[in-house]
Amino acid sequence: MTPRPESSGSRPQGTAGEKIPEQPTAAQKKSAAKKTAVPKQAAAKKTAPAKTTAAKKAAAKKTPAGQSPASKATAKKAAPAKTTAKKAVAKKTAPEKTAPETAVAKTAAPAKATAKKTTAKKTTAKKAVTKKAAAKKTTTAKATAAKSTAAKSTTAKAAAKKTAAKKATATKATATKTTATAAKAAATKAPAKKAAAKKTTAKKAVAKKAAAAQVVPPEMEVAVSPAVDAVDRERLLDGTHHDPHSVLGAHPVPGGIAFRAFRPYALSVTVIAGELRAELHADGEGFFSGLLPLREVPEYRLVVAYEGTVQETEDAYRFLPTLGDLDLHLIGEGRHEELWTALGSHPMTHQGVTGTRFAVWAPNARGVRVAGTFNFWDGTGHAMRSLGSSGVWELFLPDIGEGELYKFEITRPDGSKTMRADPLARRTEVPPATSSVITSSDYEWGDADWLSRRAEAPAHERPFSVYEVHLPSWRPGLTYRRLAEQLPGYVKNLGFTHVELMPVAEHPFGGSWGYQVTGFYAPTARLGTPDDFRYLVDKLHQAGIGVIMDWVPAHFPRDDWALAEFDGKPLYEHEDPLRAAHPDWGTLEFDFGRNEVRNFLVANAVYWCEEFHIDGLRVDAVASMLYLDYSREPGQWTPNEHGGRENLDAVAFLQEMNATVYRRVPGVVTVAEESTAWDGVTRATHHKGPSGFGGLGFGLKWNMGWMHDSLQYMSHDPVHRKYHHHEMTFSMVYAYSENYVLPISHDEVVHGKGSLVSKMPGDWWQQRAGVRAYLGFMWAHPGKQLLFMGQEFAQGAEWSEAHGPDWWLLDPGYGAEADHRGVRDLVRDLNTVYRATPALWRLDTDPAGFEWIVGDAADDNVLAFLRLDPDGNPLLAVSNFAPVVRQDYRLGVPEDVPAWHEAVNTDAARYGGSDVTRADPVKPEAQSWHGRPASIRLTLPPLATVWLRPA
Repeated sequence: MTPRPESSGSRPQGTAGEKIPEQPTAAQKKSAAKKTAVPKQAAAKKTAPAKTTAAKKAAAKKTPAGQSPASKATAKKAAPAKTTAKKAVAKKTAPEKTAPETAVAKTAAPAKATAKKTTAKKTTAKKAVTKKAAAKKTTTAKATAAKSTAAKSTTAKAAAKKTAAKKATATKATATKTTATAAKAAATKAPAKKAAAKKTTAKKAVAKKAAAAQVVPPEMEVAVSPAVDAVDRERLLDGTHHDPHSVLGAHPVPGGIAFRAFRPYALSVTVIAGELRAELHADGEGFFSGLLPLREVPEYRLVVAYEGTVQETEDAYRFLPTLGDLDLHLIGEGRHEELWTALGSHPMTHQGVTGTRFAVWAPNARGVRVAGTFNFWDGTGHAMRSLGSSGVWELFLPDIGEGELYKFEITRPDGSKTMRADPLARRTEVPPATSSVITSSDYEWGDADWLSRRAEAPAHERPFSVYEVHLPSWRPGLTYRRLAEQLPGYVKNLGFTHVELMPVAEHPFGGSWGYQVTGFYAPTARLGTPDDFRYLVDKLHQAGIGVIMDWVPAHFPRDDWALAEFDGKPLYEHEDPLRAAHPDWGTLEFDFGRNEVRNFLVANAVYWCEEFHIDGLRVDAVASMLYLDYSREPGQWTPNEHGGRENLDAVAFLQEMNATVYRRVPGVVTVAEESTAWDGVTRATHHKGPSGFGGLGFGLKWNMGWMHDSLQYMSHDPVHRKYHHHEMTFSMVYAYSENYVLPISHDEVVHGKGSLVSKMPGDWWQQRAGVRAYLGFMWAHPGKQLLFMGQEFAQGAEWSEAHGPDWWLLDPGYGAEADHRGVRDLVRDLNTVYRATPALWRLDTDPAGFEWIVGDAADDNVLAFLRLDPDGNPLLAVSNFAPVVRQDYRLGVPEDVPAWHEAVNTDAARYGGSDVTRADPVKPEAQSWHGRPASIRLTLPPLATVWLRPA
């Protein structure tokens, strides 16, 4: 926006160091008036072409009968300025007369007409004649150019000026110097000359002397200032002003400092600065303005009177921007890795004042305002400024602090308005309410020991068994802090190394389980505050439990108060409808190719790891991001620039996200929920594979193929399993192509799929036995383990987010409690032995850590294999998925192990099994079997898995 004319760089009058001319005598004034009256009339005609006939008539009415308009009394003019002003007026007769000069002249003239009347009544005839002659010199131009405003205040100034003029010749040199300095300023700058003519009442002369001495009079009468013009006024009222700080606040102008305020519904606005107190003029529609004869903008506050109340506050429009060029540059480049510190709302101290900084990216908006509880949800008076071409809007609101609710009122390109939650809000209201909440954190962490150890080894070379939890339903009704009292102890008792929390980012619909996120930077308020969530993570760490969080960068819902068409056009979503709409979930996909959107997501991943000490991110729906034709029919998608189906923007985003997280937060792990054969999901980003793409850079990948195949096998009646034996062995064909997690997640126990135990065929005993055998096989298989809550005790019903796990099954008063407790005890023992046996996790991603003993015994429904640690220490896992006992079942084994003993037997009575177990070690025989030089004979229990370790 073009700067307003009155703020275009004029300097204050009376600047130190100027040469002060001698003060003219009364005779000189009279002579000068006669010589300059006609030139001034001519100048006025040239400089005020916009003067209307009506204005001329108004000026004539203010002139006594028989007196020409040029002879209006101007006793308020400083006498020393007249001689020098003559030259300035002569200069102004040139055609290049500027708009700022004309504006100042228009403002000053009404005051002169009134001053003339007052002087004529209060002076002797001789003085009246002298004053009229002097007035004739200057008033013609003024009368021609002026508007009739502020006559009342100027009358008092004219009277006071008369007294000051009488004192001027008698005062000491200091007063003379001050007045003369003003005269010189008037001669050297045309706008300043007009401002000086406006300020020569005695009261303002005193104020000027006080300013020179750094003293401000306590009660200062405010001169008329150029008010907010019609265009700016309309834009501010309509919410379409891109730079309200250039209009509102305090600005140096010719003649002093102009103060302008926009306070809808206010009765009055008063400026206070130290001992100064000056009430601004009401300009209507909530606008207030005034001109004070100050040399520089002071530190000031506003006293705003409303009906029934008075508020003293800082002026939001006196503050410099809170964001610097580096922030804006990084945002534009998409490289601001701490974006949450720049955008959103932040309580802070700025220029020595406490308040809250608001910033939002909305490049298509015509205007943005902040509305909240602090302004009764009317953002009219809190317009934000646009920071250059960055698309970022910013406003610092003083005296606003933590706990206040807010939204952004955005004026769209078509002029319509929308109220939006803050995309980077770090706290929200409890759904279904949708407002953002100002917040800050002073949480003191107690997990330093955990953080110092978590980077000792990568996740794929450590024990890693995960308990998946949907926090709102794990124990319905518990808050984050109440969960912190129960969840860490429960998970530690079961021996899991990590918990995976289903999305805790804010989401409007609980039935989405958190997978349709609207508040990407805010933990859901359903369970407490962000610091409460920090407390839960802290307690889990102190219990030795890592925390993985489900993270959803693939899509977002269409709620009209959230991200969808945020500023009136596609912004976070892709502008191409074929790329924006997700076909399966009715949501919108992010535009991964846009710098600011990619930055929003990459910074979000870092945010959770750094601000909440999250140890890992399980990234949801990666497959839907990687392929342009995901769930789309031919004609519903557009190939990439190479004619392929790969989403190159999404690939680049995932690579950047992983590289950034691993660089900034050592010890974390990222896990991809990816169900396709994409090459290199867990390969380093700088290593290209056969497809020509660099790796995506994840630490681990869900093995969805293993999950589907193994559950399919287990669902068959044992008599038919021999025909599906390959479903249990095929996973080893590709087991080392990626770093895998074996997931039995929430997706497998909802929507009619039944719980894990209900997937097993047979009667209740066989179902529980099948679950136990399956879990034993799963924990021994290469890869990390993940188990959803409720499955650890063989819950029979599907999971429901409304009531969570069926904890009553573990009530000692329930008749089948032992059946469920037995499965949970098995899970505890599997985790205990697993963590103590490096062979089960140290070489999970290395083929040297696995050897088949027998993988083709389809008729027997038997699988047997060795797991090895780097030193060659083995663990033998044998699974019998038939419901019969197999006596003297011979298996080949390494010859260098003198004896084997059972470490885990899922058929043990304490787990609810038939107790076909062996307490004594079993020694190998010198009979080769399965290609091995030695063998052992075992009694295999029905529907069971047995782990044997060297005795």
